[in-house]
Amino acid sequence: MAEPLVVVAATANTHKLDEMRAIFGDAVELLPRPDALAEVVEDADTFVGNARLKAIAVAEHTGHVALADDSGLEVDALDGEPGVQSAYYGGGDHDDAANRARLVRELAGVAAPRTARFRTVIVLRWPDGREVVANGTCEGQIIDVERGEQGFGYDPLFVPDDGDGRTFGEHSPQEKNAMSHRSRACRNLLEQLD
Repeated sequence: MAEPLVVVAATANTHKLDEMRAIFGDAVELLPRPDALAEVVEDADTFVGNARLKAIAVAEHTGHVALADDSGLEVDALDGEPGVQSAYYGGGDHDDAANRARLVRELAGVAAPRTARFRTVIVLRWPDGREVVANGTCEGQIIDVERGEQGFGYDPLFVPDDGDGRTFGEHSPQEKNAMSHRSRACRNLLEQLD
């Protein structure tokens, strides 16, 4: 069996780390983000741009292969918002409840179906500048009343098209990983590495 690729993660989000570790299995050993690394300012206007900024910072700080992702929710009725600002949409920094509350307010009066997609871009970067970019999306719809206690972020408002009518907030981690944007990006990355 081949040795796993050892990678330092750019995220400190334990939910994301758990999801990615479950998907990568034995192929990738995902090390946690170093505590000494300062927060990276995510000021790019694209998911790939923000993921690249984080991957470069981690690779330069550690001297190891770095993995960074940027993810967000794109709502068609809102012209793709919150998009790259998904984590800050409610006015705070990663305030999931405030983000969901603003989304519900912005969509008040918008008739169903309120189509949307979760998008993830992963950048795997070596210290010498080589990189692999992987993408994943999950199409779905936004509901106006939260359902479920699982997941994080916008999960209680997002009903995936590939599912059975439940929100990601109602899916077990294993069920979500079978169809989520992040799992599709991780699998796309593994395919490229093969």
